[in-house]
Formats: sequence, structure tokens, C-alpha cells
Amino acid sequence: MAAVREELPQGRYGRSADERADRRLKILGAVLGTGMIAMTGWFGYDYIAGQTISAEVIKFDVVDGAREVQVHLEVRKDAGATGTCTVRALAEDGAEVGRLDARIDDAGTDRIDRVVTIRTTREATAAELKGCTAA
Repeated sequence: MAAVREELPQGRYGRSADERADRRLKILGAVLGTGMIAMTGWFGYDYIAGQTISAEVIKFDVVDGAREVQVHLEVRKDAGATGTCTVRALAEDGAEVGRLDARIDDAGTDRIDRVVTIRTTREATAAELKGCTAA
């Protein structure tokens, strides 16, 4: 004779321990996922909105017997922002041969064209903007 196994009626005695654990894990995963998305959005917004000074190199010229480089910068910033832009001169082999921190303190304007001169230790063949930081 075959053994008959009796099962309890479905839903009558609450959820099993596995179902309760699964539900808790789903809730925890949803909360952590939402928090991670919110944190990523906040950091992204802060990075983009926090950049009050940006610049680009328009052109550069090697002058004075190759011991100076004149760099034309175009700076965009908030009208009241001040800060510095770091520009460096590079030799043909890629070594840094000069560096300058140019102060940007023209309050009241949001776009500045400026030519800065970098003195070099040997002949430079390129100029590079490393970045700008707000004060």
C-alpha cells in the first residue's frame, strides 16, 4: 500500500520561513539599489554643477629661442568665480619641461581669452592644459 502524505491547506498557516526570507531579501535589495542609484545621481550632478571654471588651449607658440611657450587659453566660468588653470609645456619625448599655474580672477565676466607664457628648461614642442580649479 502506498503511503499517503497529508499536506496542510495553502495559505492557512502563513508563509514558510523560506518565503519570509525571500521577501526580506527582495526588500533589502530594492532599498540598497535605490540608494545606490540616488548616490550615483548626486555625485554626477555635483561633479557637473560644481565645475565653475573650465578652459581649453586655443593655440600655442614656441618663442624666444625655444625657451618659452606662449599659450592662448579660452576660459569659461561663472561670473563671480576665481581660480587657477594649470598649463604645462612638453618636450618632444613627452617630458614636462615647464609648468605654470595661471590665476583666473577676472570677476564679472564669464568668458576670458588670455595668453600666458611658460618658461621652459629645454625646447618644448607642445603645450597642454592639465585642468582648472575654482578658489
